[in-house]
Amino acid sequence: MSFPTIRMRRLRKTQALRDMLNQITLNPAHLIYPIFVEEGIKKPVPIASMPGISRLPLSMVANEGNAALAQGIKGVLLFGIPAKKDEEGTAAYAPNGIVQQAIRTLKNTCGDELVVIGDVCLCEYMSHGHCGIIQNGEVQNDATLELLAKTAVSYAEAGIDIVAPSAMMDGQIFAIREALDETEHENTPIMAYSAKYASGFYGPFRDAADSTPKFGNRHSYQMNPSNHKEALHEMELDIVEGADMLMVKPALAYLDIITAAKANFNVPIVAYNVSGEYSMVKAAAQNNWIDEKSIIREILTSIKRAGADLIITYHAKDAKTWLPP
Repeated sequence: MSFPTIRMRRLRKTQALRDMLNQITLNPAHLIYPIFVEEGIKKPVPIASMPGISRLPLSMVANEGNAALAQGIKGVLLFGIPAKKDEEGTAAYAPNGIVQQAIRTLKNTCGDELVVIGDVCLCEYMSHGHCGIIQNGEVQNDATLELLAKTAVSYAEAGIDIVAPSAMMDGQIFAIREALDETEHENTPIMAYSAKYASGFYGPFRDAADSTPKFGNRHSYQMNPSNHKEALHEMELDIVEGADMLMVKPALAYLDIITAAKANFNVPIVAYNVSGEYSMVKAAAQNNWIDEKSIIREILTSIKRAGADLIITYHAKDAKTWLPP
């Protein structure tokens, strides 16, 4: 049968009918809000390339966590900017490092209502801006694993709910899982940045985290944007090594990878709606070229429709404002 017997518009006649038949629902509880916390500052430092986002002093982190909860957000992702950087990334795993302090602050303030996730990487803490130890101009994989493991354990000891390794070093999930288990943190989950592509969409984040490499690029450890099967291989390896959740980053240019992850693996799939994706929307909205709220709903719906269970997004803070149709 076809037209005129079948008329697809019948089921779109009213808003109530459209709502009742809605196939994808955006829930604030499925969004994760990234927070940048900087050591040594007294007031917020706006990030020029990310309108509406700032580096926060430690004194404001509790308020930001409560603001997220007020919007129905259940999780935040912490990134730290230390006062001093070096070639060993020592501020990343210092017991009283800026992220460790932020973890304790959020858990003391928000308790178990808020899931606190810690990004485990070294780029923000290294003087050269790369994600690992450098020797002879190259990132050393195995030497970096020990530092990533130390960072994850220090987060767990501070009270973190989930660790999220993002350095894209081979074996990082195994090293972190082993270190957590050996220090009696066997119940700390790992959210693996499994398919993290070498992307041009990260530019604003590098401004936010002060993590632009001083030389070269990250193409030797982040993934080639052309590769699909490699992403599935990375995810499979991470599960074998002990990952509890898998992430695809960025989101919009890699919706097919999110769908493939959902189809192939029976663990929660996370998508990172990254800084460049956020900033493009903000820039267009500031020029009155788009309806910002409508665009945000459409973007996040597409990520959810592709198969993401959770979405990390800088838009999350305003969830209750733009989620209703």
